[in-house]
Amino acid sequence: MGRRPLCHGYDGAVTHPEASTWQRIIEADPQHTARYIQRFKVMAAQGHDLDGEARMIDAMVPRQAHILDAGCGPGRVAGRLHLLGHKVVGVDVDPGLIKAAQEDHPGPRYLVGDLAEMDLPARGVAEKFDAIVCAGNVMGFLAESTRTEVLRRFAQHLSDEGRCAIGFGAGRGYDFNDFMADAAEGGLELDLALSTWDLRPYRDGDNFLVAIFRKA
Repeated sequence: MGRRPLCHGYDGAVTHPEASTWQRIIEADPQHTARYIQRFKVMAAQGHDLDGEARMIDAMVPRQAHILDAGCGPGRVAGRLHLLGHKVVGVDVDPGLIKAAQEDHPGPRYLVGDLAEMDLPARGVAEKFDAIVCAGNVMGFLAESTRTEVLRRFAQHLSDEGRCAIGFGAGRGYDFNDFMADAAEGGLELDLALSTWDLRPYRDGDNFLVAIFRKA
């Protein structure tokens, strides 16, 4: 989740990316993170299938793949991919979500960070990723000014043969056509458009998109 791309102003001062919708929500309501974490715990206790994204990513990569969960939240997807034998890094801007991920889904390497400033080699993660997964409507929470920058950083962190799977719903302020244009500008080329994480094809008018990209 992002803010405005990092840059230097005319006076030489560093400015930070624009705050994302998620950051603004938790600033206004500090208990929002706890409720979000609890929501998924309740769903798990009720027997809901919460592993659809991880199953799809697992099918896309070789064993012991290097995978980035971008906007990992409380670690649901990252944790499952770790249990499936992959080397997983999870990044999220919300320290509360990262703390929950470390406690509830240990194994991956979790980092607090803004996706619009993501530079994982600078944080000791030098290896490019075989796959990047961005689930949970993360794209809909990005500040508009950071969208292309976040997608550019996804492309920069992918291996040459890697793929990036991004899923989010309609009605969240980010038109799918605009998203596709931003992805192309950010250096990603569409391989496949789906309407669900269980591989149903996308058709015009569908209210959910899972887009699978490679580096352009």
